[in-house]
Amino acid sequence: MLDYLSIFVKAAFSENMIFAYFLGMCSYLAVSKTVKTAVGLGFAVIFVLGITVPINYLMENYLLKEGALVWLNPEWGMDGANTLDLSFLSFIMFIAVIASMVQLVEMIVEKFAPALYGALGIFLPLIAVNCSILGGALFMQDRQYPTIGEASVFGLGSGVGWLLAIVAIAAIREKIRYSNIPPALRGLGITFILTGLMGIAFMSFMGFEL
Repeated sequence: MLDYLSIFVKAAFSENMIFAYFLGMCSYLAVSKTVKTAVGLGFAVIFVLGITVPINYLMENYLLKEGALVWLNPEWGMDGANTLDLSFLSFIMFIAVIASMVQLVEMIVEKFAPALYGALGIFLPLIAVNCSILGGALFMQDRQYPTIGEASVFGLGSGVGWLLAIVAIAAIREKIRYSNIPPALRGLGITFILTGLMGIAFMSFMGFEL
C-alpha cells in the first residue's frame, strides 16, 4: 500500500506532467480561463489516463514486448512466438487506445453535460493528442512497473496532478482578471510567469519520499 501511495504522490506532485515535464501545455493554457471548464477537462484527463495507462500496460506486457506472447503457449521453444518482439508497434498501439478512450469520453460528455461539451469545444477531442496522455503511457513503459496496480495508480496520479495544475492556474487567472497587470503581460504573458512560479513551488515536493 505504501508503494502505491508513493507512486501516486510522486505522479501528482513531484513528477507533475505540467510543472515537471511541461506536457499538455496547449490544453492547459487554452482551457484554463475559467475554473468550470478547467475542472471538466481535468476530470476528462483523469479518466483517460486512468483507463489508457493500465490498458497499454497489459498490451505492452502481453502483446508487444519481446517474449510477451509466451502466454499463448508456454511450451513453445526459443525459436517460437515467445521471442517475437512487437515493441516497434508501441507508439501506434498506444495512440489507438488513447484515441478510442477519448472518443468514449467525448460521447459521454456530449450526452450528459452538453453545456460543458460546448465550453470545452475543440479541446475535448484534442485530448487524443495531449502530450500528457501519451507521456503517461511512455513513462509507464520506461519505468517498467511490475504490476498493473502500480501502473494504474501512476495513471490516476498523473491525471490528478494535471487536474490540480489546470484548476490552480484557472483559479488564479480568474482572480487576476481585474488586477492592474501591465498590458504587455496580460493574457498568456502573465500565465507563463505564473506557471513558472508554480513549477518552482511544486519542486518542493521532490524531496518528499514515502
